[in-house]
Amino acid sequence: MAKKIDLLDNLSRDNLLGLARYQAQKIERLQQENADLVARVEKLERQLAKNSTNSSKPPSSDGLKKPKPKSQRQKGKRKNGGQPGHEGKTLEQVETPDVIMRYEVDICGQCQADLSGTEPLRLIKRQVFDIPPIRLQVTEHQAELKVCACCQQTTRGEFPEDVSAPVQYGPNVLAHAAYLNSYHLIPLGRVREWFADCVGQGVSEATIEKAVNQLADAVAPALDVIYEGVTRSGVVHFDETGFRIDNRLAWLHTACTETLSYYVVHLKRGQEAMLDMGVLPNCRGWAVHDGLKAYFGFETVRHALCNAHHLRELEFVAEAYEATWAKDMQKLLRKMKKHDDDEDLSEELIQSLQADYDALIEQGFQAFPIQPRPPDHKGRLAQHPVTNLLIRLRDHRDAVLAFLHHPEVPFDNNLAERDLRMMKVKQKISGCFRTWQGAEVFVAVRTYLATARKQGMSMLQAAYLAFCGTPFIPAIPE
Repeated sequence: MAKKIDLLDNLSRDNLLGLARYQAQKIERLQQENADLVARVEKLERQLAKNSTNSSKPPSSDGLKKPKPKSQRQKGKRKNGGQPGHEGKTLEQVETPDVIMRYEVDICGQCQADLSGTEPLRLIKRQVFDIPPIRLQVTEHQAELKVCACCQQTTRGEFPEDVSAPVQYGPNVLAHAAYLNSYHLIPLGRVREWFADCVGQGVSEATIEKAVNQLADAVAPALDVIYEGVTRSGVVHFDETGFRIDNRLAWLHTACTETLSYYVVHLKRGQEAMLDMGVLPNCRGWAVHDGLKAYFGFETVRHALCNAHHLRELEFVAEAYEATWAKDMQKLLRKMKKHDDDEDLSEELIQSLQADYDALIEQGFQAFPIQPRPPDHKGRLAQHPVTNLLIRLRDHRDAVLAFLHHPEVPFDNNLAERDLRMMKVKQKISGCFRTWQGAEVFVAVRTYLATARKQGMSMLQAAYLAFCGTPFIPAIPE
């Protein structure tokens, strides 16, 4: 009987141990699932909390819950409007007007005496600036056709080289068509309507499209010079954005300076596209960008990171995690920029600012430490997004603070972002490009016109010169 009881006790003990092991495994599995769900919820909450004011998301992605505008610019002490020393611009009378209309005085307004022979005391002038009615000017070219009395040979006069059809549009019409469509992003149908309303001649959509293609071909010599100028510049801004071509995602890359803009479309975003673009591999100066890893693969340039991106990312960290170090880092970066703008940076001040920068990075790591990789884990261990930001600010400190040591390096990469902004507007208007050739034509024309604008050249005049066979050739740095 005792042996039977011991056997039952052993069975009960084994069952309890098995149950305990099962429950421990289940608890461990549930804990892991809970941790995964918590991480997933946090990730989704971070995505929902991001908008155009605290991340690199465009304002168009904010939707109906668009946040109240919150500029990263700090409120200054100056009042709105023109500042002391600013030369105002206003409409002023000209010395030689095109049309003069004189209103004579023949009778005295008081006693009705005859004043027709009296010289005026002075003239009171008022000028009205207006656009005269626009109309097409038709120039007829006539070539004589003569028969030689001696040999009966027929000889015809030579037309100008650019007059090749019985009827055709001149370079000014073509320049307007390409300019309105390519630079102001007006669709073909509305450009046709503009011509119909303004000049009384509805230029066909096919003619407008042909004009844009002709302009892209005509500006090829200028594009070569722009490319050379960008690669020779001491500071070049780089950026890229998604560009839909033939219903697939492609990328628009830009490399620009204060006086030059250069665009290329490519199927890839990273290093392959940068190599094919050919600017980064041939640059020897500063490359200003947003920190995309592919840029750091080019060691022939010196890298500078966009601090406007960092300010937005730090804004999100401060909002989402109530991180005081992030707010303090924002204040420090703005303080650095102010000292740089005021040109009052001494070596002692730079060292002090960098020490504050390093201290805030350490504070950040205390709140978001780097997670060690487990022994059985292969590959790179994913870190918290805030930790990744801290790693970038630490490992690329020289690129983040390049503007402190080098006056020619800007604080941000806004120049490249401005060059891309209107290209995104083109996408919003047209949706996408139907063909790759159409996208390449568009960026070629934009490269030419945007550069002309930066160099103070009338874009319409630049387009006209290109159609005349003498495109505007931009100046490039020595």
